[in-house]
Amino acid sequence: MTLVIGTINPWVWKPHPEVWTLVIVILLLGRWAVKGIGPKIVFSGKPIITSFQKTAFFTAVLLLFLSADWPVHDVAEDHLYSVHMFQHLVITFIVPPLFLLSIPRWLAELVVFDSGRGSKILRKACHPVAAGLVFNALVALTHWGGIVQASADSGIFHYLVHLLLFVSAIFMWVPVVSPLPELRLSPLAQMLYLFLMSIIPTVPAAWLTFAEGTVYSHYDDGYQMWGISVQSDQQAAGFIMKLVGGFYLWGIIIFKFFKIAGHHRENQILRPAVLKETNKDEKLFNVNPLKD
Repeated sequence: MTLVIGTINPWVWKPHPEVWTLVIVILLLGRWAVKGIGPKIVFSGKPIITSFQKTAFFTAVLLLFLSADWPVHDVAEDHLYSVHMFQHLVITFIVPPLFLLSIPRWLAELVVFDSGRGSKILRKACHPVAAGLVFNALVALTHWGGIVQASADSGIFHYLVHLLLFVSAIFMWVPVVSPLPELRLSPLAQMLYLFLMSIIPTVPAAWLTFAEGTVYSHYDDGYQMWGISVQSDQQAAGFIMKLVGGFYLWGIIIFKFFKIAGHHRENQILRPAVLKETNKDEKLFNVNPLKD
């Protein structure tokens, strides 16, 4: 065991062509949509894509690459489950909404409002109930010991699990940040929806935090990266999932609450002024000519 531990070097570079392929395909699809499709659909004089959408797209691609490639991927898969949890947080809570924010309305309409069968399936998959249930079911399933071990034993299976989580997370975020208002919930419903999304992951998070002994034997190989014990690593993973992920969603909820409150306050301030101007106009135009 000592000899094996002595030969472990987590900083040895390993290529991940499957990640590079995914990133390149996303970049090529984005370029094809903007350069090939956009000019044929968008009227001249209107921007095909805004600077904010460009920034959101390239930020999402960069974060996806950094979280899925070496060294984060290798440390997360072989040494620290807490890093693995952080990786999941990035590819499910941060990257998907950024991709949705980067999609221009004309492109979303082209995909969603198509009369084909694929478009109908897509709309059903984006329904809040279906999207929320599928995403949380996958989150719970990926914390099962058998799935974790199978992911560690097979790189292809590990890649497919992450891909499923990523796609299901995109559907889960559609009711909140869809480029089409028709697919978004009302602001109050979005707050309730995100609240529910923050509750369900607390179950596996609490299990990791308070579990006695080793939960996943794959990470108990005798090698303590940065001196972090297996127990501490599990607790850190639960902390990231429960508190960091929960606070992230709650931060969005609070932001939306203050945004709604701000709009309500503006309406309350503007309404008396509008009524006053309306009454003034009525007095001006409702003059009785017989009085003179």
